[in-house]
Order: sequence, then C-alpha cells, then structure tokens
Amino acid sequence: MTPSLSGELKWWQSGIIYQIYPRSFQDDSGDGVGDLRGITRRLPYVASLGVQAVWLSPIFRSPMRDFGYDVADYCDIDPLFGTLADFDALVAEAHRLGLKVMLDYVPNHTSSDHAWFQAALSGQGSDKRDWYVWRDPAPDGGVPNNWKSFFGGPAWTLDEASGQYYLHQFLPTQPDLNWRNPLVREAMFEVLRFWMRRGVDGFRVDVIWLLAEDERFLDEPENPEWKEGQPEHWRLLHPYTQDQPETHEYIRQMRAVLDEFEDRMMVGEIYLPVEQLLPYAGTADAQMVHLPFNFHLILMPWRPEAVRAFADSYDAACRAAGTWPNWVLGNHDQHRFKTRLGPGQYRVAQTLLLTLRGTPTVYYGDEIGMENVPVPPERMVDPAGLQQPDVPGASRDPERTPMPWDAGENAGFSAPGTTPWLPLGDDAAQRHVAAQEADPHSDLHYFRALTRLRAAHPALVGGSYRSVDAGEDVFAFVREGGGERLTVLLNFSGQSQDLGELTGGQTLLSSQGDAPASGAPLRPHEARILR
Repeated sequence: MTPSLSGELKWWQSGIIYQIYPRSFQDDSGDGVGDLRGITRRLPYVASLGVQAVWLSPIFRSPMRDFGYDVADYCDIDPLFGTLADFDALVAEAHRLGLKVMLDYVPNHTSSDHAWFQAALSGQGSDKRDWYVWRDPAPDGGVPNNWKSFFGGPAWTLDEASGQYYLHQFLPTQPDLNWRNPLVREAMFEVLRFWMRRGVDGFRVDVIWLLAEDERFLDEPENPEWKEGQPEHWRLLHPYTQDQPETHEYIRQMRAVLDEFEDRMMVGEIYLPVEQLLPYAGTADAQMVHLPFNFHLILMPWRPEAVRAFADSYDAACRAAGTWPNWVLGNHDQHRFKTRLGPGQYRVAQTLLLTLRGTPTVYYGDEIGMENVPVPPERMVDPAGLQQPDVPGASRDPERTPMPWDAGENAGFSAPGTTPWLPLGDDAAQRHVAAQEADPHSDLHYFRALTRLRAAHPALVGGSYRSVDAGEDVFAFVREGGGERLTVLLNFSGQSQDLGELTGGQTLLSSQGDAPASGAPLRPHEARILR
C-alpha cells in the first residue's frame, strides 16, 4: 500500500490536511456561530496556506448537545450552518481552488432525536429497536454492567417505558448504533454514498475503534494506574468496549463502499498504541482506513529522545506494515500545541509536523500560533467539561474558540454587535491573520515557508526518513529522495548547540528568520532545514 519513492503518491499522502471547526472559522450570518458561507468566503486564504484538503467537523442536522457529534439527520445540513445548496457551493469553490473536501463521519452513535432512535423508543417490537444496543437490567435492577461514558457516569441509560437500558459511550443523548445489525451498516454506508455523490473526497471517521462491543457485556477491569482527578472513564481498562475484532470487518466493508468511487479516502480517529493502531489500515487484500490517525505526538513527553525514539519506531512499523504514516499536533479535542509546548517550541513543533515522512494534519489557527483561550465557567458549553467539573482540562472549549481575522470588533470572525459563541482570546487584537499577513517574520509567514519548502522538495514528501545523532537536546533527521538529501535540525533546548558538520550545509529555512552561515551553531529553540 505504501508506494516506492519513485511511485506516484495519492493526494492524501502528499498533501496537508487542514481541519476546520465550522462553528469557529467565519460567521457570515451574524448569529455568532461560524457557517458554510463563511468557510467558502475564506477558502482562498486556506488555499494560500499550501494545504491540499479541508476537513470539516460535523455540519449535519443536530440538536448540538455535543456540537454536531450527535447527528439527527446524516443527509442534511444543520440550518445553523446553512443549506445543502451552501454546501454544494463550498465544494465547488474548494475544487476550483484545487482543494479536496473531507467530512466528519459519525458512525458509532446518533442523536437521541434521530428518527431511528425515536422509532426504537416505541417499544421492543419496533423494527428499529435492534438498530441500537439494549440490555435488560442487572439482577439488582441497576445498570447492566460497569461500563463508563467518556463524559463521566455510566454508559447506560434506562428507558423507563420498556424497562431496558441503552448503551451510550458519550452523552445519554448519543445512543450507540448496533453495528452487528446489517441493516444499520447498509444505512450508514448509504450516508457515505450520499456525500460522495455530492463531490466529497474523503472522511474523517469519528471514534472508529469503538464500533463494536464484546457481546458478552462483561464488566471491564479496574485501571490500577488511575489517579484522583483523572476522568472517570480512565478508572477502567476497556477490553470489551474498544478495538474489538468485529470492528475490523465493519471497516473493511466501509472501505469497499469508498472504493466504489474514484480517489476517495478515509482517516480513522483511533487512540491506541501503534501495535493496535496500524492494523486498522488493513492489508493489501483486505484494506481498511487509508490513514489510522497517529496522535502520539500529542500524548507523549516533549523531549528530543522520546520524540526521536517514537519517530524511528513508528516509521519502521509503517514500512513493515506497508502503511503510510501520518502526524498530528492538535485538533478540536486537544489543547492548542503552542499552549502545551510553550512559545519557544512552537516553531520547532510546526517544523517537525511538516517535515516528517507522512501526511500532516493541521488544526485551524495553529498556522498563526493560536493558543488556548481561558473560558469562564459561565461561558463554558462543552459537555465534556460541564459533566466533569472536577477534572482539570476536561473542557474542550479553550481550543475551539473563534478564528481571529483582523483588528476589528470580534476580530473579523463575526459582525460587530454580535456575541461569538465562545470568547475570543485577549490577544486577538494583535494575533490575527491580517497582522501576520503584513509581518514577514510572523508565524503565518513561517508556516507558508514550510509548505512552500515541502512543495519544492520531493524529499520532504516521498523521501526516506532516517534519524541521526545530534546530542541530547537536538532531534535531527535526514529526508532523502528524488536525487536530494535534506537535514532537519530541531533544538528542543533554550541553549545554543554546536553540531559541527551537521550544520555544514546550505540553510534552506530557519525558524528564526535569517539564514545562519554554514556551520553556525544551532540557536536556542531553532529549527533549521539544510541541503
């Protein structure tokens, strides 16, 4: 499945994916919430970044209790975002600009408002009853087992009318679909076909590793490493609700649907160790997702020896499995990486993301160095935070705040006089797109310099990867292919690093602007790319 260095890469291998959280990108309707027309208006900016695809977080009809991840109609646009005609216009403009369009596909659960679940609630004789996961109470009359919701509390809610419990791994208003039912699978496959017929190029598949549950419904074991203050979901290990063998078969069937159409792809949201993650790509004879999302840069300690060891082992594992690598530093569920790692390491991390072998996914606003925005309790809206007030950092609101475009009121995100759905950062009047467009030394200009470098040097896209020794504070690696060899040097420390001959080449790009002389020491927190 991985092409040779001389082979032609698919768009999802050579390109950069740019995630847009629609509520927070651009509000054109004046209600304080971003929408499709706003995104369409800003697509020329997205194209100017040098990315090849836009991924839209959910825009389907929804009561928005989990902001679109509770779908009430998979084949319609929520009026908050616009109409199907607005969506078609967005796709047409994206394709005109050379951008692919990816949608968020949410197959594990629906909204409780969905017509399927409303029919299931009519009784155990409903033809939709078995479209969801139901269990009788435990012998004591309580929940069927000890399974926990990701958002805290039991993963079961009682339907008093029937006396049975239904499963929900997230909110009680997000009942889990029963993927063992072939009618459910076929209905969900038709959703994929609906959007591909409208020109959608790919899908990010939400919580894909949760599609099946062990049919014995056994209690899950306690996690001996759980500590007070961590999410309740972490109290248990999850051998019976995650990564079940049946899930792989469902994904193979899903892949077959995508393969009915030309040049479509899907990336799966999967939080698992590499040895469990990579099998989700399948085999040459039984293919699954094109890219199993690799979130390990988000979750691991930011130390050069740790990052190097992981990059080496992951790249080798991908090659052995015939799987194309991918890399992520942030998304709508994870705090902004500039906040996590600190301003000093921001460009080092950005350089790493865009120069490692594999497909990078970029979260909107990271190109201008957006940071977490503190959201006061009275403005908090994320159910993960509202339901877990005693868990520090549980709310995802800080990384979902509006994009700042200019120095005007509401930073150009929304019309003057409106109240954005989440507050803007205190620095929005200074850190915004217009200011960074005008500053050749800005984070935005550096991001574009990195993407131009990728486009100009095939070694950074399809070339081989090999790390090299560079001392304890520097992660260095070589990308080689297409008749060229480039070296990437990343200083994780606040001190200069004399690396001798490693810095002896021509500097193509430095995170600190001016190109240092050949052989010059690596400056504090500097990222340098040499030929």
